[in-house]
Amino acid sequence: MIQLATFSIAARCPRTGMLGVAVSTAVPAIGGLCAFVGPRIGAVATQSWVNPYLGIDGLSLLKGGMSAKAALDKLIAEDPGREVRQLGIVDAQGNVAAFTGKECTAWCGHEVGEGFTVQGNMLVSGETVSAMAKAASDGAALALPERLMRVLEAGQKAGGDKRGKQSAYMKVHDAEEYPYLMIGVDDHSTPVTELRRVYEVARAQCLPFVTGLSTRQNSVGHLSAETTSMLMTPPQDRPQRVDGE
Repeated sequence: MIQLATFSIAARCPRTGMLGVAVSTAVPAIGGLCAFVGPRIGAVATQSWVNPYLGIDGLSLLKGGMSAKAALDKLIAEDPGREVRQLGIVDAQGNVAAFTGKECTAWCGHEVGEGFTVQGNMLVSGETVSAMAKAASDGAALALPERLMRVLEAGQKAGGDKRGKQSAYMKVHDAEEYPYLMIGVDDHSTPVTELRRVYEVARAQCLPFVTGLSTRQNSVGHLSAETTSMLMTPPQDRPQRVDGE
């Protein structure tokens, strides 16, 4: 088992139905172990003595029609290592559930709000999770990637992982089976700050491309003349950020 002393958010956008997870920890390359998102299905963050199958199986239960709470209750009941697990789930309707085992490393805990759950363990203090919850509530009207980014920034500013900083990751799905946005920083002295930089580049150069890709309803897709022109421009000459979503 790998212990991921981590702070994370799983959330649903009330306007668009987008679902996502953002996470940071003092372990490298965490994205594939902590963050599990299914389009119009749900989002699961699994951490502490991490069991990735809680994320994998959690999405399967949500896809089968379970609510966030029902899925969490089943996952925890069937996991003999439950007391060292930490888990946050949001379903496609915005219902949320979270769990922090009694043997997770202090400080540990979680908070839930309207369409989101934030959780952390081995943190400097509970201020990290409280600051994240406030940022999640205050940012409800923002585009989901920006909201997730601000929540990580608030958690890091409030103290974050007591061991230090190393990696950060964000995964967001809209309606398609491929991610709307998936970015990560695997090994960096200031991973949340670096994730912000990568996000701004992706927001300017990747998201306009993603919004024109093929969908299940439109297999051809559509790219605007402006986006096509940008993609034909060398990366160093492209815009570095855009306003809005």
